[in-house]
Amino acid sequence: MDKETLIKKWLNHDLTAEEHQAFKKLDDYSSLVKLHDAVNKFKAPDFDSTSVFDTISTEIHKKQKVQTNWVRPFLRVAALLAICFSIYYFTAPTNVRFATTTSEKTNLTLPDASTVTLNAKSTLTYNAKKWEDNRNLDLIGEAFFKVSKGEKFTVQTTQGNITVLGTEFNVNSRENLFKVTCYEGSVKVISDTNTQVLKPGDNFLILDGKFIATEEETFSKPNWLNNESKFNSLPFKFVLEEFERQYNMKIVSKTIDTNVLFTGGFTHNDMELALKSITLPLNIKYSIKNQLIELSRE
Repeated sequence: MDKETLIKKWLNHDLTAEEHQAFKKLDDYSSLVKLHDAVNKFKAPDFDSTSVFDTISTEIHKKQKVQTNWVRPFLRVAALLAICFSIYYFTAPTNVRFATTTSEKTNLTLPDASTVTLNAKSTLTYNAKKWEDNRNLDLIGEAFFKVSKGEKFTVQTTQGNITVLGTEFNVNSRENLFKVTCYEGSVKVISDTNTQVLKPGDNFLILDGKFIATEEETFSKPNWLNNESKFNSLPFKFVLEEFERQYNMKIVSKTIDTNVLFTGGFTHNDMELALKSITLPLNIKYSIKNQLIELSRE
């Protein structure tokens, strides 16, 4: 994609994760970001473009006899710029959105220097204009956060909100699954049924609407950051769903009890090895045809 198109999409907050990485490599990336931040910090008053034009036209008429030839075009340009800026300021999109596809992960840096890593098939959205006053984000899917110290930082999901000041934590919010793990600092999780403050190593887990007590986390970072998925006594159906997200495959498991609990994991870099890792412990066999994997009992 050419430079001009990248910049236009950036101004419209319409970059995909891949395009955002390409935009950051532009030679004038820093200058563009500084200009964008300056515009976002501008607090524009109520603006009446018709009134501005009328006022400028009156002044031009009053001073026609004394103005030199260059004043009139200058005022016209100034009025046009004022109107264009007003239109941009009040109509430009305010939400910044990042999304990953199947088997894709991406690293993001937020306006306060906090960092986020998005797992496969996940979406993160925040309001750029309100960020300094309100560090709120909406998450669908899974992400790992390293939050810079500052005002309250809130991750909002459909199943609950996570609030911190400065810490490292992981959030996984999928259909019928809501899990938060604290790795550093403290995290407050608020759901419809439970409110809990997590310390390093603590987990908060809701499966199919039920709060589940879990063992302490023993890893210093989420395993998926290293291209591995790990599960501890989790229903097999969630293992299969994560496999589909990482490998862009459809799994058919009609003859398998997918509610059986599974402990183990799989790599994101070798599909055959990954399949063996999740099927052999449960005595399940599989067959592959195109983008379809069919599971059956031995």
